[in-house]
Amino acid sequence: MRGRFLLLVVAVVLLIAAADAPPEVHRHWIGPYFRWGIILQLVAIIHFVRRRPENYWLWIIFIGGALGATAYILAEMLPDFFIVSAAMKGFSRRNRIRMLEAIVLENPSAGNYEELGELLLEEKRYERARECFDAALGSRSDHIDPFYRRGVCEYHLNDYAAAIADLERTVKVDPKYDYARAPKFLAQSLAKAGRIEEASAAFDRLLAVTSTSEALIAAADFFAEHGRANEARELVARVLARRATMPRYQKRRERAWLRRASALRRRLAAA
Repeated sequence: MRGRFLLLVVAVVLLIAAADAPPEVHRHWIGPYFRWGIILQLVAIIHFVRRRPENYWLWIIFIGGALGATAYILAEMLPDFFIVSAAMKGFSRRNRIRMLEAIVLENPSAGNYEELGELLLEEKRYERARECFDAALGSRSDHIDPFYRRGVCEYHLNDYAAAIADLERTVKVDPKYDYARAPKFLAQSLAKAGRIEEASAAFDRLLAVTSTSEALIAAADFFAEHGRANEARELVARVLARRATMPRYQKRRERAWLRRASALRRRLAAA
């Protein structure tokens, strides 16, 4: 918040300095900057719609014109450019997938199939990833990771019975596997399969081993739909209370969960 305030102060100082600048400066620098300010505003608005930061930025973009848009770009867009590396990894990941697709034809080892399945899972190609984990487990089943990742694929493919079997096997070995995402997917699979009592117990166990925003929101969604609204409100409040003390990088990382928590709070209030 302090950094954003400083940016706004700098923007105001620049606006005052621009008003007192000599005519030649207006002609060569300030004039073109403000004439093209509409482009900066459009860029800032597009980013705002996609990322949905704090709503006051929208007013700053509209009212501040070019300087407001510049302040937004420096405060909100520039840090996001450091996340571009994740997008760049997507290109190398797809290249690696093509390479592994060729490799497994010559060397269909469990390790190659597991690596290929993991990459396909990251690409959300769940059907093909599941086939790879099937192939890997056909020759080696001494590790829980391929069972877990196949269970995640099955969950996304709506094959909840198969997902439950694989995820139960995973959680039996390690109740906190993958930062407690394994028990989270298990609880969600049980809920999707209509096994409500088992799902309720699974979510209770999940909350006993983790307090990540992802787990809390998953449990709150389930509680809100199955008569445990007060508990859902408490979980949503816990997630939203963290926002006040989160550093900015963490707010960016958890923006999706904070948004879901806000939406769930509105839904609970309306109910």
